[in-house]
Amino acid sequence: MSRRSCGTADVRARTAFAAVVRTLSAFVVLAVSGGFALTLSAPLAQAQSAASGLREMVANGTTSLRVRYRLEHVDQASFDEQALASTALGRWTWNSDQDNPWTFGLEGDYIFVAGIEDFNSTTNGKSQFPIIADPEGGDLNQAFLKYTGEGMTVTAGRQRINLGTQRFVGGVAFRQNEQTYDALRVQLSRGDAMLDYSYVNNTNRIFGPGDGLQPGDWYGDTHLLRGSLQTAPDQEIVAFAYLFDLSNDNGPDNSNATYGISYRGEFDLATVDVTLSRQSEWAENPLTYDAPLYTFRSDFPLGGETVLTFGYEVLGSDDGRRSVRTPLATMHARQGWTDKFLIAPPDGVRDAWFSIAGNLGGARLIGVYHDFSAHEGGRSYGSELGFDVTYTLPNRVGLELKFARYDADGYDTDTTKVWFMVGYSL
Repeated sequence: MSRRSCGTADVRARTAFAAVVRTLSAFVVLAVSGGFALTLSAPLAQAQSAASGLREMVANGTTSLRVRYRLEHVDQASFDEQALASTALGRWTWNSDQDNPWTFGLEGDYIFVAGIEDFNSTTNGKSQFPIIADPEGGDLNQAFLKYTGEGMTVTAGRQRINLGTQRFVGGVAFRQNEQTYDALRVQLSRGDAMLDYSYVNNTNRIFGPGDGLQPGDWYGDTHLLRGSLQTAPDQEIVAFAYLFDLSNDNGPDNSNATYGISYRGEFDLATVDVTLSRQSEWAENPLTYDAPLYTFRSDFPLGGETVLTFGYEVLGSDDGRRSVRTPLATMHARQGWTDKFLIAPPDGVRDAWFSIAGNLGGARLIGVYHDFSAHEGGRSYGSELGFDVTYTLPNRVGLELKFARYDADGYDTDTTKVWFMVGYSL
């Protein structure tokens, strides 16, 4: 699809989305009066009551502000130049009064360069530097209408959707521009069972608001279905079906269908998480393939706040032709912090890892080690070592220092990344 046609689709999608928001907002004005009985012929007293209820929802709304500064450095052996990015995120959030079954919210982001711009943001054209995917610009992060009733929540509009561990669907909140979704989401709960369905017609990606090396939006008809059952107080089984139909730019090549089941159990000595799934092509994907994705993780409390974790994750391959892809996942949390496997190689990836986390003098420390190899053939893909230190000051200021070093072994190139972040919430 040409950039021009993508731009036309973008205008149409945003116009349609705005129309939906306007229609739903009008609907909530009617609904807060007590239902659909409010019409042009309704008594004036009902209209006044509805207007009063809406004013109360707005007047009792809450506003918050978040600021996050980040200095990120990347030394990648395949580039002569090292990247250094000084960026800041400003996020304004407003939510209506929560003491009402109908609520609505707005959230806007602005990401700007705060001094140093020696990096490839994917939109600034500085290809002599390694990529740091934090493009400058403003974006509408959320604009939603929500209804919450007994055992049911319905959310329409632009919203966050983080499913489970975000292995398949998440918000990539580590990056400055968060990933959100234009969607209709229905969540039902009955006793120990829950059902969660979302229809998504646009993914508002971290590369936005405009297009660059990657499209800022992915349009399509995506269905996310997830059902869970609490079989015991500390035991849960989840079945899921994720059908990604992504229609523009490189979307078709990332369209896929994944079906799977996961289990989580908490025991005296450890917590266990297991996921078994299978993925194949879907929608307009031109390549036919079938490959597995499975994960295992176990957390062992060592006393106090110290936890030792062992994990094993496989993004499988179909005989080296195509590997599993999870294009809507929060991938920075997977396969290492240097992001070398955002798209797994055709032979797939086996990731054997362990971490240890604990507190020291008010700070939270995490150390993690990954050993990578191919799913097909088993050749080594190298290893990664990472450290993370976070500290929260009493005045709502959070500090974080993070380091990751990937040592290549015949795959990709040696890469070192360092982050220093300061966050403040009001």
